[in-house]
Amino acid sequence: MSTPSPHCLALGALIQCRPGFEPDAAAELASRAHAARLVGPVSGAPRSGFCTLTLAEPLPRDLLQRRLDASQLVFSRQSFQVVAVLDDLPERDRLTPLVSAIAAGGERFCRLLLETPDTNEGKETSGFLRRFEPLLDAALRDVGLLRPDSPHLPRLHVFFANARHVWLGFSAPSDGSAWPMGIPRLRMPKDAPSRSTLKLAEAFLTLLTPDEQKATLRPGLQAVDLGAAPGGWSFQLASHGLRVTALDNGPLAPAALATGLIEHLRADGFTWKPRKPVEWMVCDMVEQPARIAPLMAEWLASGRCRRSLFNLKLPMKRRYEELERCRALIDQRLRHAGIKYVLRIKHLYHDREEVTCYLTRR
Repeated sequence: MSTPSPHCLALGALIQCRPGFEPDAAAELASRAHAARLVGPVSGAPRSGFCTLTLAEPLPRDLLQRRLDASQLVFSRQSFQVVAVLDDLPERDRLTPLVSAIAAGGERFCRLLLETPDTNEGKETSGFLRRFEPLLDAALRDVGLLRPDSPHLPRLHVFFANARHVWLGFSAPSDGSAWPMGIPRLRMPKDAPSRSTLKLAEAFLTLLTPDEQKATLRPGLQAVDLGAAPGGWSFQLASHGLRVTALDNGPLAPAALATGLIEHLRADGFTWKPRKPVEWMVCDMVEQPARIAPLMAEWLASGRCRRSLFNLKLPMKRRYEELERCRALIDQRLRHAGIKYVLRIKHLYHDREEVTCYLTRR
């Protein structure tokens, strides 16, 4: 059992990812750690659903937070700074050693997040966590460690790698995900043409700030949807009151057209251009990422749209390398145009082999 470091130093970082993406998540984490001059191994067992950075020497948590911005990691659904690792918890009383280890850190928290890997083994543990969470919550409140009325305090992560092996960690309210395990609980709209509408809904919540959502997702604004069929993304845009031009040679679902805000054009998304600039261009075309990335940059550079949200369908091998190649293609076009830009990329819960990107002028 590893107890918290003196003054609650960070022992490293843990990131949760989609099972099967551990090599990509680990490669990205190792690259960022190296750039931040952080020394220590990065590991992630295949199909485990998480990766860890173990620092050679513990660091003050605020220093690690400044040097490693985990919120920028593409393949991370959730992240936190590790302060303790508890092995071989007793089956009959997990509560006592957990509360003792948490109290030893000398911190108070605004929120408790009980988490497991998004794996079959994790799903088996989730039933126990639903029963255990109110007990741990009450115990932490009783000793004054859990303060929901103080949102400035860090969040406490209790990550059960399995029923008896736990990682304890903290995250700042501005870091990581507010959703346990980074999994949003979104309700499928009754008339949505496809489940892809949830992907765009998650992207808006994850990649845009609340102010950006309020300013850019409002009635009357214009949007273009490239590769729209059967209309899940167009439907999501229309649900915010935007008027959408949906491009696809395939048909749109009647539920999408029934919104009255979607115009369907059978046209080529690589060559079609709007008559006037639009607020949004979104794209979920099934195409090589090295073709999509320059197209997205061109729309922004030429002024056809003010912002875009799009998917890059990554190959099953060398995903991280292909993603960096696409970043370079976007940067090359926008630098040539003298445009400063913001590019945010995330492997969302509703993504599979793709990542979702938000691009706009700075």
